[in-house]
Amino acid sequence: MSTAIKPADAAVLDGDPPMQADTDAQRRARFFNSGNAFNLKLPAVPRARFDAERDAAFAEDSPSGLHPMDQSDAIGAPFPATTPLVLARYLRLTPGDTLTTRFVASGEVIYAIVGSGTTTIAGETIAWGPGDVLVLPGGHEVSHTADGEAAAVLWVVTNEPVLAFEGLRAPTPDSARIDPVHYTADEIARQIEVLTNMPANEDQAGVALIFASERTADSRNAMPSMTLAMNTLAPGQHQRPHRHNAAAITLCVDGPGCFSMIDGERIDWSPFSTMVTPPAEVHSHHNGGAGLARFLIVQDGGLHYYARTMGFAFSD
Repeated sequence: MSTAIKPADAAVLDGDPPMQADTDAQRRARFFNSGNAFNLKLPAVPRARFDAERDAAFAEDSPSGLHPMDQSDAIGAPFPATTPLVLARYLRLTPGDTLTTRFVASGEVIYAIVGSGTTTIAGETIAWGPGDVLVLPGGHEVSHTADGEAAAVLWVVTNEPVLAFEGLRAPTPDSARIDPVHYTADEIARQIEVLTNMPANEDQAGVALIFASERTADSRNAMPSMTLAMNTLAPGQHQRPHRHNAAAITLCVDGPGCFSMIDGERIDWSPFSTMVTPPAEVHSHHNGGAGLARFLIVQDGGLHYYARTMGFAFSD
């Protein structure tokens, strides 16, 4: 008489090898049961505000270089990551310096915080200044040069962790899914003015300018895996509390007196600091200041939209 194996018994078939194996390929097999295979516990994505990395990038004696906002230890990732699917950095350029990068990513988002300069990719040179946004394809060598008398600081966000998780390479230059796109600060301001003059919609989570391109317009994404938006809040206003399954990485652009509530915890904004809103946590943003608040948000939303798992919902 055989004894039935209870699926809930995690000690049985807990990564067990085959009972019989004749080849190396067969010997590599491992087996689990439904009681221990579907309850994998991974560390939660921490709420965070990155001030030290920002301060290092802005320090007057800091050389040109990258300052990653790495939470890989906290989330148990074997590669640098701010959230499981996204990595953010501050990039500092001292006057006259050139810094060349080649990220193993399918694309990158750049916001020019201070300073001016040029970015060269695939023979195309883009001149940028404070408040400009760039979205660049992966698979390219990218050179950034500061051309003013003051240092430049850029905010750079990529999907490197997505590729690292699968052990993938960046696309070849001729197979990239996006082209270089430049959104100037003046044009962003014009578009936001159009938005703020539109009637408010109660179903909106806020007044947000969404960035896309000719090739990504159908998906409303900046690149296939990532969404990019400049959110705004008028003085005395707040976003309705809401949640979504995409993690959000937020750059505080303008917002004296602003703060966020994330699962009941208040996080005050700090100029050009970066905040992380973990996936599925209820959050809202509040403008207690006298001016229009602006905050640039990158999410791994493209993946969730494609997988039909965004899970956006208001909580009030």
